[in-house]
Amino acid sequence: MTYDDPWAALNQPETMESGGTVFKLGDRVRLRPGRASTNHADILDLELAGKTAVIEAIENSYDDEVYLAVVLDDDPGKDLGFARMIGHRFFFSPREVELMP
Repeated sequence: MTYDDPWAALNQPETMESGGTVFKLGDRVRLRPGRASTNHADILDLELAGKTAVIEAIENSYDDEVYLAVVLDDDPGKDLGFARMIGHRFFFSPREVELMP
């Protein structure tokens, strides 16, 4: 099975800066979902909070907001995440992740 990414031809940055922190592809981050808005966590936010992940892509939304597409370190199907398959990549604003040393 192949997956054609319709956005692959778009200019996707390899780095981005947010709040004085520079994020780049391949960086490891700790997920802190809900940081962007207080007390609005859903069940998925609660499950992903504290997990570690790798930044797979930096993407822009239609509203020109920047999101980090991440693949979870403990996902047994993380190879599918790096292949950009649905269900194995998660999107977070830069405010919702913590760069790991």
